[in-house]
Amino acid sequence: MDLNYSAEELAFRDEVRAWLDASIPADLREKVLNYRELSKDDLVRWHRILADKGWLAPSWPKEWGGTDWSPVQRYIFEEEYAYAGAPPIVPFGPTMCASVLLQFGTEAQKRRFLPRIYRCDDFWCRGYSEPGSGSDLASLKTRAERRGDHYVVNGQKIWTTLGHYGDWIFCLVRTDSSSKKQEGISFLLIDMTTPGITVRPLILLDEGHEVNEVFFDDVKVPVENLVHEEGKGWTVAKYLLGHERLNTGRIGASKRELLELRKKAARTMKDGRPLLDDPRFRDKVSRVEIELMALEITNLRFVDEMRRTGRIGAEVSMLKIKGTEIQQAITELLMQAAGPLAQPFRPIDYEGFDDFTASIAPRYFNFRKTSIYAGSNEIQRNIIAKAALGL
Repeated sequence: MDLNYSAEELAFRDEVRAWLDASIPADLREKVLNYRELSKDDLVRWHRILADKGWLAPSWPKEWGGTDWSPVQRYIFEEEYAYAGAPPIVPFGPTMCASVLLQFGTEAQKRRFLPRIYRCDDFWCRGYSEPGSGSDLASLKTRAERRGDHYVVNGQKIWTTLGHYGDWIFCLVRTDSSSKKQEGISFLLIDMTTPGITVRPLILLDEGHEVNEVFFDDVKVPVENLVHEEGKGWTVAKYLLGHERLNTGRIGASKRELLELRKKAARTMKDGRPLLDDPRFRDKVSRVEIELMALEITNLRFVDEMRRTGRIGAEVSMLKIKGTEIQQAITELLMQAAGPLAQPFRPIDYEGFDDFTASIAPRYFNFRKTSIYAGSNEIQRNIIAKAALGL
């Protein structure tokens, strides 16, 4: 196992750093670093900057716009990208739907959707969770009944991230109730402008509009929008969740936020001295820093495995578990460092304190979700126990 970068990989890292430093618009970087809400226009603008550079979809085949980077180069790019404070690329199109189409889609589906995903001509969202069907996703009840050349979809999805921005949504739907629950699920691509779709906002504790409920009432979906085979949607879903879990460690972002935590704690006074000089607080910060270093080494082990074998196993769930726990721990320490200056809601016109401090509490509230999405951490531990340890 080799965890060191070659001279060529170090040169690539320097190239990525230089380009990000020169290319991230100042207003977008400021929003990211201060945890401000990014609009749809913000997200699309940055998406297209990356697309123009040719760096939008490193994991795609080159024929569809990929970079032909090695697994190590992709890892370097992702970590430098997060550390630089670049706006997120919303994963539902380029990472999730595109991965499914490349693996399971027909040639016609690839030609129709992939170019538009690459340019963000279509903004995608995901329809998985339902009321009563979250971690037990296979219990979903949204039905799709085939009638000739269409499916008719009825049901409800919940916690649909950025659904109010969506042009298209990929959904898991039940097409057969007579077989085992995993075997009766199909994967559909649905145009959000189709009559019968209603999007209703769910306002979170931080007063942010990030997630939604989506209702389907006799929504007609052409049969050609079925991905893979009817009743084989669970196979697609498992493949997609594996891609999502690989990217939930957020090591680069956690490094940046840990550095900001140290700066904040060094400026915050407690009993006449900086909070960072308090032994108990400093011990908590050091523990998180050590765990983050261990996570980075673990991630590099997976990268080396991909470099050698082209695949990784169920152990990748470790990244999701520990990565999200570290993210939550950092937000907790930031709340402690901010103290009473942390604002519980998103500031509209806030004077007297910096934007970063004013956004810490909303960030803390929002990050309670990280140990739940992409399969709860309890589910991840079960996956490791069964698939990796054989228990």
